[in-house]
Amino acid sequence: MLIVENIKLAFGALFCNKMRSLLTMLGIIIGIGSVIAIMTVSSSLTASISDSFQEMGANNITVGIKQSGEEEEVRNNGMRFGTSGRTVSADEEDLITDEMIAKLQSAYPEQIEAVSLSETIGNGTAESGKSSSNLSITGINEGYFTGKKISLLAGRKIKQSDLEGSRKVILVSDKVVETLFDGDNHAALCQPVSIKFNTINETYYIVGVYKYEESSNFSSASDQELTTTAYIPLSTGKEMIHSNNGYSQFTAVTASSINSVSEFADKVETFFAPYYAANEDYEIAASTMESMTESMSEMIQTVAIAIAFIAGISLLVGGIGVMNIMLVSITERTREIGTRKALGAKNSSIRLQFIIESVILCLTGGCLGILAGFLLGAVAASILGYSAAVPVGAILLAVGFSMAIGMFFGYYPANKAAKLDPIEALRYE
Repeated sequence: MLIVENIKLAFGALFCNKMRSLLTMLGIIIGIGSVIAIMTVSSSLTASISDSFQEMGANNITVGIKQSGEEEEVRNNGMRFGTSGRTVSADEEDLITDEMIAKLQSAYPEQIEAVSLSETIGNGTAESGKSSSNLSITGINEGYFTGKKISLLAGRKIKQSDLEGSRKVILVSDKVVETLFDGDNHAALCQPVSIKFNTINETYYIVGVYKYEESSNFSSASDQELTTTAYIPLSTGKEMIHSNNGYSQFTAVTASSINSVSEFADKVETFFAPYYAANEDYEIAASTMESMTESMSEMIQTVAIAIAFIAGISLLVGGIGVMNIMLVSITERTREIGTRKALGAKNSSIRLQFIIESVILCLTGGCLGILAGFLLGAVAASILGYSAAVPVGAILLAVGFSMAIGMFFGYYPANKAAKLDPIEALRYE
């Protein structure tokens, strides 16, 4: 009951001197607000980077052959690079086969969502009538777009039946359709286009149109000069370049239920080890982007905490301001303290009264700072192009820190008030 009465007295004192209370809380508001704003931007940036890496394939495992016995440098982003400089040409028996990949999928059906296979065929041109468009041709399998997202505007993607029949079908960008078919995506479907690649000139049929996404690199090329990626069945592409029946690498798209992609990558390496036990030149290596995501997030959090710590120095200034105003308040209310002590109030009661008043002052400032900080952080995140992420942990820490400041900087004035001599206090003018 005594605590409730002290809280009411604290709010009463706060509202009686609104301007003085606001100026006292200003240091707390600025300090807490700065910390919350910085942590909000940090959380938003971290979430955005995680989403970006997710789109780039943070849950994907790139599995490929590397020269055996080659010293390996493992970077902090999780990727592995050979350092020996030795070069050995990979023969067909050194490559990863479809049978190996099928057995891997059978061994881990719940962990592997799809296997993405691709091979760069080369640059060519697509012609229809008198118009032409530059292409970068890539052969893919059905699982390719499980790990790489595209926006399909019309038609369909490459299917397994296209690979089995080595069909002459092609998936092109909307930029190609703008050049060859005046931008009518649906009218372009099933239309023949002449694909010129080296000395090869063959007819392909458009089965799908995807939305071209511009890269971050600046390009001054016009739509006619722009080179966009076109996708054909992998089997068709291998026939075009007379490629070996194997792969130097592939991508395993893991299921979202996997706790650690890096740990599963180690299992994939172990799975392939028997196939390359007798191979003197090559062995299997698997790499992920998971550790890169973690490293980037940790770096951002470290920088944010360092900046927040610097901004938090204003909390020290705010705490000193609270102590100062509490000392002034005690001086103004000396007769009140003397009256309470003369009526039998204990030192602990007087001490509790002023500590609670100090805590309420800091807590109110902390809440206002949290609100201001989140709004400022949300605006900053929006300007940077990120969605605001609420740093719940930072908010709870800010509330607790506000109360701790109130108790720490309020104790000395409260203890001074508790030790006042009631007779001297009643005489005070």
